[in-house]
Amino acid sequence: MKTQVAKLEDITRDWFVIDAEGLILGRLAAFIATRLRGKHKPYFTPSIDCGDNIIVINSGKLVMTGNKFDNKIHYRHTGYPGGIKEKKYGEILKSNKPEELIMLAVKRMMPKGTLARQQIKKLYVYGDEKHPHSPQKPVVIDLNKFNDKNKRGSVAANG
Repeated sequence: MKTQVAKLEDITRDWFVIDAEGLILGRLAAFIATRLRGKHKPYFTPSIDCGDNIIVINSGKLVMTGNKFDNKIHYRHTGYPGGIKEKKYGEILKSNKPEELIMLAVKRMMPKGTLARQQIKKLYVYGDEKHPHSPQKPVVIDLNKFNDKNKRGSVAANG
């Protein structure tokens, strides 16, 4: 048997829409990172970008388990001495840029390097239901049918 190696002309990139309303941040980010890399495809090749395009809508309505909403802190540094900035995840989610939270989570789940920076550009996150990608005819993915724990408020998540 020979190992299949994907070539750029053989790769098909599909478009998918995920509604993040009520979904748990970590589970959503893990699913998106897998799809962006193309690991779900049978011809996955680690050195070639064979992932799909992902559109996430309603990013301001996702949830976090435990006390992460109030206690988890995102740090960034301005590059100047004493320039460390911190924001709680709840503040980021309530701000006018809730997309930033999903982008941070997915980016940290991707490998570091030029290929991952190319793959992360295929992620489009929007705070509400409107997005300009309807001409691409994206397929809707319902994460709840994969696992009951993906959505907060289900019996499995509370139980």
